[in-house]
Amino acid sequence: MPSKIGVIGVGLMGHGIARNILKKGYGLTVMEHPGNQPLDELLAGGAATRRTAADVARESEIVILCVTGSAEVEAVLSGSSGLLEGLRPGAIVVDCSTSVPESTKKMAALVEKAGGRFIDAPMTRTARHAHEGKLNLLVGGPAETLEEVRPVLACFAENITHAGPLGAGHRMKLLHNYVSLGFVTLLAEASACARRSEVSLDVFVDVLASGGGAGAALERLKPFLLANDSSGLQFSISNALKDLGYYTQMAQDAGAAHGVAEAVRETLAQGVEQGGKQAMLPELAGML
Repeated sequence: MPSKIGVIGVGLMGHGIARNILKKGYGLTVMEHPGNQPLDELLAGGAATRRTAADVARESEIVILCVTGSAEVEAVLSGSSGLLEGLRPGAIVVDCSTSVPESTKKMAALVEKAGGRFIDAPMTRTARHAHEGKLNLLVGGPAETLEEVRPVLACFAENITHAGPLGAGHRMKLLHNYVSLGFVTLLAEASACARRSEVSLDVFVDVLASGGGAGAALERLKPFLLANDSSGLQFSISNALKDLGYYTQMAQDAGAAHGVAEAVRETLAQGVEQGGKQAMLPELAGML
């Protein structure tokens, strides 16, 4: 079994991933970056840090990427002092980011050319689930590679689904996020209409929860609607806008209908314009 794991991107989700890998006894090396969450807990548990992706790769048999999107994955892999410069022969790169499938294929080809292997394993659920080790993973790539890394993935994931060949994980993640973020955006717009129409938000939530509006989206939005608390969904509007952009690109490439997705994307763009890049998705309900 591989015993040396690297993590690049120790943000809201990546910190939980790193924490649970360390708890299971694996050696852990993380890349230093201003966007990381505080590393005190990881360092106290024995984690090491390195300044570049190449240095993390030199220390690791498996490297997990948990960065924002395709541009960041490409920079981490092929940029200056990138992961490819230090990749060990036979090492496996696991991309847990949300990325454009076509970019995923290009990056996988570079990793394979450098003597490594690559799978895409984007996540669903929240930062709380990452902290608890209960994420869902959607994996694209060879089944045998997945089985080799499964024990490591199981450190931080409750459900691991093999979605298909390389890129299938990212395709399924974009489908998932279109539906889940679309539900939240629709509810945010409906709640704004309720507020402007003098419908009590308590009544709005109760009626939807006992009828056709029940579900995860409403539960995550409810704390903001009732108590102005955005902690139920720690996901930025700008990140949601990025994911919807990836989804519409995928739908266009497939020749699939995407009119509703375009409308959701326009609403999210309005939210970023009004609230800024750091505004959380539940806050959209107060902007519309």
